[in-house]
Amino acid sequence: MWYALPFVSYGVVLVATVNTIGAAFQLAYTAVFIAYADAKKRLKVSVLLAGVFCVFGLIVYVSMALFDHKPRRTFVGYLSVASLIFMFASPLSIINLVIRTKSVEYMPFYLSLSMSLMSMSFFAYGALLDDFFIYVPNGIGTILGVIQLLLYAYYSRKGSRDEARRPLLVTHT
Repeated sequence: MWYALPFVSYGVVLVATVNTIGAAFQLAYTAVFIAYADAKKRLKVSVLLAGVFCVFGLIVYVSMALFDHKPRRTFVGYLSVASLIFMFASPLSIINLVIRTKSVEYMPFYLSLSMSLMSMSFFAYGALLDDFFIYVPNGIGTILGVIQLLLYAYYSRKGSRDEARRPLLVTHT
């Protein structure tokens, strides 16, 4: 989100808008989780959230205090590329399990689909703007998302349809 603000980059209003809305939803989701979680989970998530805000504050401080506009854009851009690549690659940690079990039970289809569509959209947007820091990570995200969809298509045909639709967690009341 910091990359898209005018302090860092000009002309990427769409990125700022989408990231601000996404951050608001994530913060609301986290607040609801913290409100209803047990004390141990509440503490753990609160500490993680505080850590995220500290890292973000450090990035804002360093980028504003040490860099002029163009080097600031480069510094924040590379940090954004790294964080986006980690975000896109994180669902891939489940691929080994999918291949080993020959089941897509642990790989949510809609997460893979939405990641692919979002990555494709921002890849095109970054290419139109000729913004390396937007099109490179989203190009990688597109490739990783398509790989997930191909795995889903392949392994969902191998297993039963009911197996792919079962919830990951079952609660018995």
